[in-house]
Amino acid sequence: MAHYVQGLAASFLLAGALAATDFSHKQHTALKLSCVACHSSVPASTRAEDNSLPNAAFCATCHKENTPVISPPRRSLVTRFNHQLHLKLGNTAPVIAAAIDSGKYLSPVPAGYRELLNTANPCLACHAGIDQADSLSHSYLPPMASCLVCHNKVDPPFSCPLCHAGITSLKPASHTPDYIDKHSSGKANLDKPSCAVCHGRKFTCLGCH
Repeated sequence: MAHYVQGLAASFLLAGALAATDFSHKQHTALKLSCVACHSSVPASTRAEDNSLPNAAFCATCHKENTPVISPPRRSLVTRFNHQLHLKLGNTAPVIAAAIDSGKYLSPVPAGYRELLNTANPCLACHAGIDQADSLSHSYLPPMASCLVCHNKVDPPFSCPLCHAGITSLKPASHTPDYIDKHSSGKANLDKPSCAVCHGRKFTCLGCH
């Protein structure tokens, strides 16, 4: 299955570490386990810093002789997120799919991603494809462009703290001190579709400068 997160979405939203890279969600969902059976704290989670990984005691109910060691997640660049509130919205996959179909999605859409949104599982609207994953990867965390389907106020730098409060280094590595001159010279080889995920489609130079 193709990993679908790329560009700025990866650098901004996918900073939180996953626990063990050899973990298979596919094997566990084959046992008919629901998402919240393992991630039981998610429905009540209201903060981005909450640890929503399974606890060792729950894993030990099946893995009696070799209980996995689950490391706590690393700090994420997303500092404001509320699982409880988002779950109350129900399944947002059709909304994200509609944005892709209408051309309003603010990022290139990798092969296979649109089909993954044909799901009735509200968790898979954001974590598309993770139920069939044999290993963990940042690519199964929400792409920034999917968040922007609903959170569609794109006005950097003023809109950035809405999700990334207290973060001072959100700019991509390409945005060096001489970037203003470089990218206006015609020599920067800009990937304009990737710019949209932070700047929107109607941004102007004076919007930042």
